[in-house]
Amino acid sequence: MPQQFDVSKPEQSTLLNKSLQFFKEKDRFNLNEFVNEVMEQPEVIESFNQYKSAYQQEYDIDIVDDFSISDSAVKKQARVFKSVIKLDKNFHIYVHGDRNLIERGTDENGTFYKIYYKEEN
Repeated sequence: MPQQFDVSKPEQSTLLNKSLQFFKEKDRFNLNEFVNEVMEQPEVIESFNQYKSAYQQEYDIDIVDDFSISDSAVKKQARVFKSVIKLDKNFHIYVHGDRNLIERGTDENGTFYKIYYKEEN
């Protein structure tokens, strides 16, 4: 997505989190339901569908649009499904919530992120 659309790291993290939540909440995967609930934007959905078609042709496989979701597979994948913004070699921001609480900007010192929160634990 970042190659085709102007998608920030927080937005990418939100998409990953929404995808994971979809798989956790559903018993069955339905492609139309997934793209409408997770991707939402028509141009992103169209890009996804084009990628899926190209992938199927390149690897000569058929990807089914509806199947049962395995809870154990979702749990296993969730461990490696991290929403992390890596900044230089010094910082990592783990995103598990509302991307609207993260603001990206630039000033005379460089590029920065502002993170808003209600309480510190």
